[in-house]
Amino acid sequence: MRGHPFTTVTALAASILLAGCTSSAGGATASSSAAATAANAVTGTINVFAAASLTDSFTTLGTQFEAAHPGTKITFVFGPSSGLATQITQGAPADVFASASGKNMDAVVAAKAAGTPMPFARNVAEIAVPPANPANITTLADLAKPGVKLALCEPEVPCGALAAQVLARAGLKVTPATLEADVKATLTKVELGEVDASVVYVTDVRAAGSKVRGIEIPAAVNATTSYPIAALTASKNPALAQAFVDHVLSADGARALAAAGFQEP
Repeated sequence: MRGHPFTTVTALAASILLAGCTSSAGGATASSSAAATAANAVTGTINVFAAASLTDSFTTLGTQFEAAHPGTKITFVFGPSSGLATQITQGAPADVFASASGKNMDAVVAAKAAGTPMPFARNVAEIAVPPANPANITTLADLAKPGVKLALCEPEVPCGALAAQVLARAGLKVTPATLEADVKATLTKVELGEVDASVVYVTDVRAAGSKVRGIEIPAAVNATTSYPIAALTASKNPALAQAFVDHVLSADGARALAAAGFQEP
């Protein structure tokens, strides 16, 4: 018995449609695989300009990234966010910028030197004193006592701006014995016993370990700073720059930052 012509055409059309769907699905899979391969195929070197308070956590993230992407090298330049922002806008060879404040990142974006920044962490202030605590600092108010030698970051640096907010909220007026270029230099003064206390980030107190003792600042007067990151428009290796930014923003990045004491953005 001969088949009905309509049935034959319908079956043929269905076969063609099915083949087309299979081809499309296969194409999508191939496309996804190609994208994943491209992401893992980044090579070369980039310079990451990052806030001094990110030294330990970003060094860890850089090691992780290089291990996951053979053939890459991340070179870090750590320092005060304000100074790094100035260097970037003046043409320093940087590929990624991670700032300890939105203000400094905004300056870089306004100069059209960066793409859209993304927040990746937050930090809060803490008092650091030498392990023996010779000035017997136990509260924020003790920083204003006569004779107490206090180290602070310079006012234009994010850690200096954060300390100023904390002291203003507490209604305290202090005369620092020294103003330092960044948070690491400020904390070093405490580690060496050259000052009685400093106001730095909680992450830096943790990173210093037994070299200092941390004294918590009450939440009612403490202040927070947000950390944004962005790939820079003048990067000579934009694919690698963006891949590193993506790593910082990933779950692995969040774990490394949390281990260092940073809060979620």
